[in-house]
Amino acid sequence: MLSPAAALAASCDTGNFETWLSDFKSDAAAKGISQPAIASGLDGVTLDKSVIARDHSQGVFNQSFEEFSGRMVPPRLTRASNMMKQYGSVLGRIEEAYGVPGEVLVAIWGLETDFGVNIGKFPTLRSLATLAYDCRRSDEFRAQLLDALRIIDRGDLAASEMHGAWAGEIGQTQFMPSSYLKYAVDFDGNGRRDLLHSAPDVLASTANYLASYGWQRGKGWEPGSPNFSVIQQWNKSDVYARTIAYFATQLSHAP
Repeated sequence: MLSPAAALAASCDTGNFETWLSDFKSDAAAKGISQPAIASGLDGVTLDKSVIARDHSQGVFNQSFEEFSGRMVPPRLTRASNMMKQYGSVLGRIEEAYGVPGEVLVAIWGLETDFGVNIGKFPTLRSLATLAYDCRRSDEFRAQLLDALRIIDRGDLAASEMHGAWAGEIGQTQFMPSSYLKYAVDFDGNGRRDLLHSAPDVLASTANYLASYGWQRGKGWEPGSPNFSVIQQWNKSDVYARTIAYFATQLSHAP
């Protein structure tokens, strides 16, 4: 009889990566994803062992709120205030449409990618295929990989554009593909939901995400409030959520 560990390894043994990828392409086609999207997204994709190593060695987030907010907010405050001014009219229209204030959106934007400067350099489809092939969270990432192909299929992004964080987050506020598919909006009206290059699409999509989780128009976001609970849907870490709220409050008091 196999030991539990050996049984787990056996149950996850999906053969070599190329065989797995070929089976996955067939499954994607059976689910209605077009051959051009599958080919552009997955032809030539190889396993990235550095992604598996990162996934298996994730540490617990253990900075205090004071440490994290003190490191993240002060260096970004001036730029964030400038972004509030630069995108003032867009943020006003977004708040009208979704009820989420610009301060909250700009705080998230700054914390996630320094306002789009650091979106990540990992090829998204390679990362997702690697994590879908690996045993640890294969079902979760298989679904994300299918949704990444659907983003290509509907014309929002080309496969070659899709670079981001090592675990597959893409865009200036780091949406997983399933969230991209569900919440991304075309706010600049050019026919594409582009969370890599279009700040109006990025900010409105982030607002749409928060609104879908019950953001209350015209209410505050201090810890303990219903809107703070919505911020926690963005990021489950209490320290991170409190830092978003603190950053947004600082922005709301900025001249």
